[in-house]
Amino acid sequence: MTAAVRQRYPSTMAVRDNTMPTVRLADGTNVPALGLGTWRMGESARTRKREVAALRAGIDVGMTLFDTAEMYGDGRAEEVLAEAIDGRRDDVFVVSKVYPHNAGARSAIAACERSLQRLRTDRLDLYLLHWRGRIPLAETVGAFERLRRDGKIMRWGVSNFDTADMDELLALPDGAQCAVNQVLYHVGERGIEFSLLPLCRKRSIAVGLCAGRRGRAAAQCSVAPHRWRRRHFGGPARARVAAATRARHQHSANQRRRTRARESRGDCDHPFLRNDRCDRRGLSAAGSGVATCRDLTRRGRPEAAKDRDFVVH
Repeated sequence: MTAAVRQRYPSTMAVRDNTMPTVRLADGTNVPALGLGTWRMGESARTRKREVAALRAGIDVGMTLFDTAEMYGDGRAEEVLAEAIDGRRDDVFVVSKVYPHNAGARSAIAACERSLQRLRTDRLDLYLLHWRGRIPLAETVGAFERLRRDGKIMRWGVSNFDTADMDELLALPDGAQCAVNQVLYHVGERGIEFSLLPLCRKRSIAVGLCAGRRGRAAAQCSVAPHRWRRRHFGGPARARVAAATRARHQHSANQRRRTRARESRGDCDHPFLRNDRCDRRGLSAAGSGVATCRDLTRRGRPEAAKDRDFVVH
């Protein structure tokens, strides 16, 4: 671990002593329980150096599992990762994913070879079907097994598969060779706990968790979210989530109404902006949680105005 990393990440100094938690795959391989994704990397030449530096810093603190895909940046994310792991390939665990429309008997092999070329490596530690497509699973599994026999991938798995998809996969002759199912999971998406997670545990299939984000990124990670929620998050659980969501939206609406009422009255209860002469400009700052230098100076806090902007909460 470099001195710069030690200074910036003092709490991770013990990582090099093999204290990073690991997950054991069905073949006995231990992989880090926490890894780095490359979604949205490789999309801009201006940020490439920072992206490479971030991935290298991850290796320095023990995060040696990297997740990428041919979809990310149209393959450019794999090129960014290749630059980051140059000279350290044997120290990392590389996961990549294939497009569903490239998951045929021949196209999957060609797609894998293109990924290997972009990553500048001779093998992938794990190769995933990114999501379920129209190509029969048996054809995809056959291609994956051929890649595994040829040594181009060490193991294979799937991504965004629900319980019905896993049942169909495991019914195939080589379906039991599936090592991982990578799915979306965070506090707002806990559906896998009901049936999918128990199934994967029973069949010794590791579950990779993609935390994702709300909005566009979550939509890209989760395929057919309406079907997923209906299967895994229906009934009473769905009703509770819907009620909590409505309550949160109502709370936000009430806050907006109270802010507008204070603004119309000309009063302000903000601790840093409280003044008998609060005008609409100051109230806007109070509502957003940010006061400008001019606002703070005018309201008796010239010392805070030394900074260009002052975040009050």
